Amino acid sequence: MNEPVIRDIWVYLSTSPLLGLTITLVAYGLAYRLYLKSNSSPLANPVVTSVAMLIALLMLTGTSYEEYFEGGQFVHFLLGPATVALAVPLYQQFSRLRQLWLPVSISLVCGVVIAAGSSIGLAWLLGGSTKSRCPWRPNPPRRRLPWGFPKPLEASRP
Repeated sequence: MNEPVIRDIWVYLSTSPLLGLTITLVAYGLAYRLYLKSNSSPLANPVVTSVAMLIALLMLTGTSYEEYFEGGQFVHFLLGPATVALAVPLYQQFSRLRQLWLPVSISLVCGVVIAAGSSIGLAWLLGGSTKSRCPWRPNPPRRRLPWGFPKPLEASRP
């Protein structure tokens, strides 16, 4: 009796953007259960585990990231408010953070260095370019008119 119901749900979800949302939530739920069964081991981080599950599922089914993200964008949309909501408990612990300013500062510096280094290292290992244009470097000079103003772009006329 359950088989037709499950088949009907699958037919509906597979043609709907809700499939991305559903598999994201199921993957996270499974990853969180694995995390709890491993006595909250940091090696079984539910975010990393669920991302690995999603990558494997998308590769096995041949689903493009764009197709998946049609439904996954709902979770992406909710990450902004969730991140902002973290400010409340952080503010409530502000006096404790002030007491621990040195370890927190050292951790932040180490995190930034490791994140930047691992990004550059991964780009190098995967054959990508490790050189990028600095966002604060000015654009190359444009041709200027004799009185100093940049040459305007010519408007196309119909």
